[in-house]
Amino acid sequence: MPQLRLDISVSLDGYVAGPNRTVEAPLGEGGMQLHEWVFGLASWMESHGVEGKGATGPDDDLVREQLAQPGAVLMGRRMFSGGEGSWQDDPMAEGWWGDTPPFGMPVFVLTHHPRETLVLGGTSFIFVTDGVESAFEQARAAAGGKDVAVAGGASVVQQCLRAGLLDELQVHVAPVLLGDGVRLFDGGEQGKLEVLRVVDSPTVTHVKYRVVREA
Repeated sequence: MPQLRLDISVSLDGYVAGPNRTVEAPLGEGGMQLHEWVFGLASWMESHGVEGKGATGPDDDLVREQLAQPGAVLMGRRMFSGGEGSWQDDPMAEGWWGDTPPFGMPVFVLTHHPRETLVLGGTSFIFVTDGVESAFEQARAAAGGKDVAVAGGASVVQQCLRAGLLDELQVHVAPVLLGDGVRLFDGGEQGKLEVLRVVDSPTVTHVKYRVVREA
């Protein structure tokens, strides 16, 4: 059975973005520090079309595993463009990634504002207005038997947890304290997690959890 999986970088104090987010700084003040561990990895560079010889090792192995699993992606409007409201007023209405996004698969974007499917390179962005359950069902149908990845942001992760949709979480804990910003969990989530794996390196600690279902 295909699963809904989350891979996300988070600060030691629980934030996935810093304060004062803008279009120019979508991760807020200090937020880019959460992802510094991944930018030089061979797997990340290859998936984003970056030339050069990247680093290999345990961190790279985990990212390769993560990239190979999904057949579709689920994300929120803020993850797609950083905007809100009418698409006509969104300066990043085509997304962050230019003409060749790194996904290469269907991406389902949760939004309150209808829009026709946007095709860029090998990626199709499908905009869903009738809730996270509908978005997940559409993503699962499009994934061709593979898993569905939750790309964020925090609000979509919280919605997936509350709806009982999320199966696994892999949290990449960066040795950073942001002090404020967007929390991965806002305090309204409940449930039990089972630790499946812990991998550490000098720049990040990876903790993989399974969501324990009620009997």
